[in-house]
Amino acid sequence: MKNNIEGKVVAITGASSGIGEATAVMLAAQGAKVVLAARRSNRLKALTDRIKAAGGEAVFVVIDIKLRNDLVRLVDLACQTYGRLDVIVNNAGISRLSRMDDLQVEEWDEMIDVNLKGTLYGIAAALPVFKRQGSGHVINILSTSGIKIVPLQGVYAGTKNAVRTLTEALRQESGGAYRVTGISPGFVNTELADHIKDEAAKTAIQEKIARIAISPDSIAGAVAYAISQPAHVDVGDIVIRPTMQD
Repeated sequence: MKNNIEGKVVAITGASSGIGEATAVMLAAQGAKVVLAARRSNRLKALTDRIKAAGGEAVFVVIDIKLRNDLVRLVDLACQTYGRLDVIVNNAGISRLSRMDDLQVEEWDEMIDVNLKGTLYGIAAALPVFKRQGSGHVINILSTSGIKIVPLQGVYAGTKNAVRTLTEALRQESGGAYRVTGISPGFVNTELADHIKDEAAKTAIQEKIARIAISPDSIAGAVAYAISQPAHVDVGDIVIRPTMQD
C-alpha cells in the first residue's frame, strides 16, 4: 500500500474549506477514499468533482455536526459506499473570541455544541464500526489556543482542551484496538477568523494570519503522516505552528 493510505476510507468533517478541504485533496491524491461532510453543499460538490477529476474517489453528505444523527449518516455513507470506515477526522470547528465579562453566552454554547459535542458525536458514530472491524483511527483537530492561554480565547481554548483531554482518554481506553491522534494547529490561513463577531478581535487575528499563517496543507500533511504509520504505531499528539508564532 502507498504510505499505508491507499485504499483507506476516511471521513472528514468541515471538509468544504480550509484544513478539511486540504486534507481531503491530499489524502485522495494518495489513494484514500474520502467521505466529505460539511454544511455547504455547493462547496462539497465542487470538491468532490475536483477529486474525481484528478482520479480520486470521493462522496459527500451535507451535515450539521451539532446533530448527532447527522454524524451517524456520515459514517453510514462511508460504510454503505465503501464497506468500511478506517479513519474519522473530526475537523469542523468554530472560533468566537470575546472577553469573559462580555457574557456572550450564546457564542459559548455554540462553541461547546460544535467544537466539543460535535467531536464527541463523530467519535460516537465511528467507534461501533471500529469495534466491529477491530481497527480504526480517530483524528481530532485541536488548537494551540489550548496550549498557550490568552485573553479573548478562554471559552474557545476551553472547548479545544476538553477535546484534548477526551482524545488522550480515548487513546488509553482503546487498548490498541484503534488509534487516536490529536493535532494542534497554530495560525493557519483558513476562514476560521472570518466568523469572529468581535470586530477588534477579528481584525487583530486576520492581520496576524496575513503576517505569519501557514497553509492548510501543512496540517493536512500531519493528518497524512499519522494515517500513514504502520498499524502498530499510534501518533498521539502533533503541534504544528508557524515558526514566527509566539
